[in-house]
Amino acid sequence: MGEGGGYEDVFVRAKVYEGRAAAVGGVGKDLVNEPMIRHWCEAMGDTNPAYAGADATAPPTMLQAWTMGGLSGHAGRSEAYDELLGLLDDAGYTSVVATDCEQEYLRPLRPGDAITFDAVIESVSERKTTKLGTGYFVTTRMDVRVAGRPVGTHRFRILKYVPAVRRRSTPKEAGPAAVSKTAVAAEVSRPERPERPEGSEGSEGSERPERPRPVVNRDNAGFWEGVSRHRLLIQRCDGCGTLRFPWLPGCNACGCPDWDTVEAGGDGTVYSYVVMHHPPFPAFDPPYAVGLIELAEGVRMISNVVGVPHDRVRIGMPVRLEFEQVDEELELPVFRAVERSGG
Repeated sequence: MGEGGGYEDVFVRAKVYEGRAAAVGGVGKDLVNEPMIRHWCEAMGDTNPAYAGADATAPPTMLQAWTMGGLSGHAGRSEAYDELLGLLDDAGYTSVVATDCEQEYLRPLRPGDAITFDAVIESVSERKTTKLGTGYFVTTRMDVRVAGRPVGTHRFRILKYVPAVRRRSTPKEAGPAAVSKTAVAAEVSRPERPERPEGSEGSEGSERPERPRPVVNRDNAGFWEGVSRHRLLIQRCDGCGTLRFPWLPGCNACGCPDWDTVEAGGDGTVYSYVVMHHPPFPAFDPPYAVGLIELAEGVRMISNVVGVPHDRVRIGMPVRLEFEQVDEELELPVFRAVERSGG
């Protein structure tokens, strides 16, 4: 299927950037260190003894973590990469979503290793049409080094796209199809917000921006179908019986691809949490609390903690599942703080 003249022009101009640097002389902001390894393992529930103790190594999948620049960014990002993204923005492909990454590990990283890296724009795809919309896949390859020697490679792919026009569903159509398949900026519900007084700034003639849509695919469609019926479903491996969340195509304990589901009872506790202040998103009202909730069944999931001011959320706080209607198309599971009984 050929592209039109305008599309062809964008593609030809974008292809010029292949092989050009995306980052040069990047330096990790921190040495590989035990606290970050510990936090990563606790968040992931990874108890592998190789990642603790005197001879600890870093989990291989942390490779990108040591190269990230945080909110302040890295000074090594190239003009070529900014120009490429600007070219696609100017052509109307202003939305972006990360689609996948590939990593290659050449040797384990250990506490004390100082990370350096370079990145290159490896490829720009032809114009593609996806369920999210139409656009171009841009792949960068980052080469990570310690003391000048390669330790790993990280390929990161994004889609710069024009969102597909979505038909708004009617109440009769509510169900799994009512969860639109757009960028996954957040899978948590917005916090409760006070009504804006009439006449206040932004109230006249303005509408609240639509919340970002969670990505729904063949691996997690059953979860969102459950949400549409006010059921929080957890996968259970047919092979070893291990419960898992988030949903995966196979068991990460025994590798079995077969599974069924268990409905969560709805009780949980706040295992960890953050209060979001930055960056601001038009559809959200910071500050608000996002919790890592440990369900009574033993798995953990991320969602908003509601029903209590953000500065009163605490680790160990009991919460109870409920479903919040974000807009006429989207309903999300959230967790309401539960008052403790007794003294």
